[in-house]
Amino acid sequence: MKLYQSLGPNPRVVLMYLAETGVQVDRRFVDIMAAENRQPDFCAKSPLGHTPLLELDDGGCIAESIAICEYLDETRTAHALLGATAEERAQTRMLVRIIDQQAVVPMTLAFRGAEGLPMFQPRMLCLPDAAGDLKRQAASGMAAIDKIVGIGPWIAGDRFSLADILLFSFVEFGAMVGQPLDPALTNLVAWRDRVAARPSAADSANHKQGVAEPA
Repeated sequence: MKLYQSLGPNPRVVLMYLAETGVQVDRRFVDIMAAENRQPDFCAKSPLGHTPLLELDDGGCIAESIAICEYLDETRTAHALLGATAEERAQTRMLVRIIDQQAVVPMTLAFRGAEGLPMFQPRMLCLPDAAGDLKRQAASGMAAIDKIVGIGPWIAGDRFSLADILLFSFVEFGAMVGQPLDPALTNLVAWRDRVAARPSAADSANHKQGVAEPA
């Protein structure tokens, strides 16, 4: 298998999952700043040009960070971060969907319409007029998630899961693109510090970590 990774919070989700589980895959860094992910050879593997992308040994490809992590969790780690039971896996997927809808989607759209507009406007539909409202929507979503987190320690209670990885990757991304975590969300602030203390947080911060650059 080969993982095509790049800058960005979605590739970080997969890198953090790999760091947590110890799963080893070959890796290649894709330069999205230079639009390498928009070139025909890459789009033949990922039609929307999305990173990360996992290329399987048989040539099949899986795009989207959550789908990649779920595939690895089911085939390589015996459900290390989805959950040991059907109920735990359903709970993890529920939390992932809540985080995606409440925070990830509006945060991403806001970034593309504001700080990221020069990069993304030539590549896709962006919503600069809605960027401010989308930032407020993402902040409102974070406040809702703060109530779910409660006293933790993790989003799913005592079980660290893929939901924690997804949310942490985007909380850290938000801090870099004008959408920092509100310090009044004390549950999330404490949770963020707990996740940041895990070795996988530091390991996944370097998006070229583990990549053999071509000669």
